[in-house]
Amino acid sequence: MASEMADAIRQLISEKGISEDLIVKTVEDALLAAYKKKYGTNENAVVRFRDDYEGVDIYAKKTIVEELDDPVLEISLEDAKEINEDAEIGDVLELAIDPHEFDLQSVMLAKQTTRTSLREISRDTQFAEYKSKVGEIIIGYYQRERNGNIFVDLGKVEGIFPRKYQSPREIYHMGDRIKAMIVEVEKGRMGGPQIVLSRTHAEFVRKILELEVPEIYDKTVEVFKIVREPGYRTKIAVYSRREDIDPVGACVGLKGIRIQAIIRELEGEKVDILRYDVDPKRFIHNALSPAEVRDVYILDEAKHLALVVVPDSQLSVAIGKQGLNVRLANRLCDWNIDVKTEEQFREMDLSGGYMKAVSALFGEDEGEASGLADLPGMEPEWIEALEAAGISTIEDVLSLEPGAMEAIEGIDEAAALAIQSIVDENVEVIEEGESEPEEGEDRALDEEYQCPDCGAKVTPEMSHCPSCGVELSFEYEDGEEA
Repeated sequence: MASEMADAIRQLISEKGISEDLIVKTVEDALLAAYKKKYGTNENAVVRFRDDYEGVDIYAKKTIVEELDDPVLEISLEDAKEINEDAEIGDVLELAIDPHEFDLQSVMLAKQTTRTSLREISRDTQFAEYKSKVGEIIIGYYQRERNGNIFVDLGKVEGIFPRKYQSPREIYHMGDRIKAMIVEVEKGRMGGPQIVLSRTHAEFVRKILELEVPEIYDKTVEVFKIVREPGYRTKIAVYSRREDIDPVGACVGLKGIRIQAIIRELEGEKVDILRYDVDPKRFIHNALSPAEVRDVYILDEAKHLALVVVPDSQLSVAIGKQGLNVRLANRLCDWNIDVKTEEQFREMDLSGGYMKAVSALFGEDEGEASGLADLPGMEPEWIEALEAAGISTIEDVLSLEPGAMEAIEGIDEAAALAIQSIVDENVEVIEEGESEPEEGEDRALDEEYQCPDCGAKVTPEMSHCPSCGVELSFEYEDGEEA
């Protein structure tokens, strides 16, 4: 029958997860500490376990001497020959130590050392075990609640399920089974692991997807990004590098069986699976699912500003309750999305920079050039040389002093003449304050007439003759009255 020591060691291995080598080393250290307490040193002590841990023995190594000076480290030749007739001076004998030789204080020290060491080893082992599981799904059972935080029985240890990581639509009772993700593992006040659980993190949804969708687990379908408003709605952008795989269909499953399993796990939270696209317009279009989108316009690519036009009946769907749908789409695409109906879009005050952006969308600015590269005939090396000198726009070229262009490194006299010719041919310069005359106005400003009564000079902008006061009326050949 196995001894109590063997049972204790096996129990520590199975229940606490402590390795066999660590347990053996801990017991050895405790016995050596007791030996040192008794004899003042443990340099000559040896600890050996019996087969199957049926017991443990401690031995003292003693050198055979002719005259005994240190009874702890030495043994006389006469005493040695009583143990072994072949003993000689200089030999080393291992003498078994009777446990009863240890005093109570030494025994208590050994027990205390063993308990403390095993407890610390158990805590460190558990901490390392659960630290390596951060980001994994774990199942536990509702144990107790305090201040809204739920304590979960995880078997070997206890986890904490904070209120902030609980979905607002989920309610728990004593003994309920809880599936959650380990988001944090820290050492608690007593040295043991403090395991923090969550069901609100986006990564929790990713792990559920991996469990329900084999194509995601084996990377055939990949998740680009997940955004979530826990308890209300989750948006998941997926894609596949294989053209023969429909990433959205794989996640939804036949007759929606896979997506329904995910929704059940999230206690009825709405889940939108959509296709990721490198084209921001198509990605924004997909991100506003389930709304029907008519058009997507990129207003400012650098600032990630976009305008989305939807049918009147789809505005509330696109925006969502309290703006939830468009807010999640913003986070998913990392764009600032403004949603308008077709009627609102037509009635918008498209002025200033907004007008310019939208006009560019509809091609109203076609043919207008502002950058040097927009000018036909400009050589790349000319553009590079000008930009190196800080000249990047047509306005910069026009503002140069005569002869300044030839002084730029990389621009010789011939190149300067060619550039100036290109600018003159393609750019119409309008002086400040100058404006296009209205139809017929060019004639009116240049022509002078005589009053039919007194012959005084009059102009078309006059309604009465300044000399005789007669009323004036001007008519042109096309019949238009000025």
